[in-house]
Amino acid sequence: MAYQDIQGVRVWGQPDTGALAQAVTCSETGQAIQTLLMADHHKGYSQPIGGVVVYDGQISPSGVGYDIACGNKAVRTNLLATDIKPQLAGIMDRIARKISFGIGRVNSEKVDHELFDDPDWAVYGAVGKQEHDKLKTLARDQLGTVGSGNHFVDLFEEPATGRLWVANHFGSRGFGHKTASGFINLAAGRSFLANAPGEKMDQAPVLLQLDSELGDMYYRAMKLAGRYAYAGRDYVIEQVLAVLGAEADMEVHNHHNFAWKEQHEGRETVVVRKGATPSAPGQIGFIGGSMGDISVIVRGKDTAENRAAFYSTVHGAGRVMSRTQAAGKMNWKTRTRSGGQITTEQMLRAVEAFGVELRGAGTDESPFVYRKLQDVLDAHAETIEVLHVLKPIGVCMAGADEFDPYKD
Repeated sequence: MAYQDIQGVRVWGQPDTGALAQAVTCSETGQAIQTLLMADHHKGYSQPIGGVVVYDGQISPSGVGYDIACGNKAVRTNLLATDIKPQLAGIMDRIARKISFGIGRVNSEKVDHELFDDPDWAVYGAVGKQEHDKLKTLARDQLGTVGSGNHFVDLFEEPATGRLWVANHFGSRGFGHKTASGFINLAAGRSFLANAPGEKMDQAPVLLQLDSELGDMYYRAMKLAGRYAYAGRDYVIEQVLAVLGAEADMEVHNHHNFAWKEQHEGRETVVVRKGATPSAPGQIGFIGGSMGDISVIVRGKDTAENRAAFYSTVHGAGRVMSRTQAAGKMNWKTRTRSGGQITTEQMLRAVEAFGVELRGAGTDESPFVYRKLQDVLDAHAETIEVLHVLKPIGVCMAGADEFDPYKD
């Protein structure tokens, strides 16, 4: 087995002291069956990023996190990368104009979707009319927008075949964030839309009994946010394919901030993955590297180690430097930063050397702040196999110094 058992936590890769302490707290709270850290783990809010907690009959709104159903969609197109490389700069300009990036942005093109007739909106109606109307309006306005932080729209070349791929990374936007904070509020006895004090990094997870009224309401709301995230990622991919004049002939689509009811070791469990990709035998997933590194399409293996991982793997390369360390401390009044370890010039040189046409992004998303993806993949070699290796040629993100209220 490639993992270590440390204080009852199964750890892949090199243990991070802060994340391990959070995982131990999770393992000692409530009805946790097993806690795991994937090789890309680092500290998060309450449950670490790259952390997996398996529960008996409980679900954790703080474990799933504020960006419910954050995930990736990737499609292989009918084009070769060489078909677009001569026009790549112009194509990236059009993608940056076409797709709405940034926090709090609304889509300039209102998207009608059957999702808004979903019966699970009744969950919010049960909380209150104001809550229902506010969240549904926010969801309508933001459907098909990408957000900031590490969320992206990328173009990739598959070196083995020359094929052009398109991928994106984002979740349920402000709708998911307000859903998470709302249920954390309700669990603490506050009103859904109250100004919450916010979670502390190392506090114990917020837990709900799945068979309770509040637990069932959160589970339904979370699944609705999951369908919303899928719809948003579908819409953005369609927009990029239209810019390219391309069609998709293969797609991969998965969440990595979510909770699933799954059978493990002969019983039903709730598996809460925060920054971790499901990897059941035969299941296909996308794992993204930094803007100066490969990304991959993987498939779960039928092995004892994958069973020991509760069919979970990494979701990315994992941060080794915080946003503030990389970019410096932000003064929002003057909109200036100070004390960052990475300069814009360093970042631009690195991505240019890697052959990437970059739009947006700050130094807190530069290649220097992430592990090398191959290192974390190697740690999980017994649980997943790599099917496609993808090299980024175009990366589009929100601009530098966007205020990001989303916590994971």
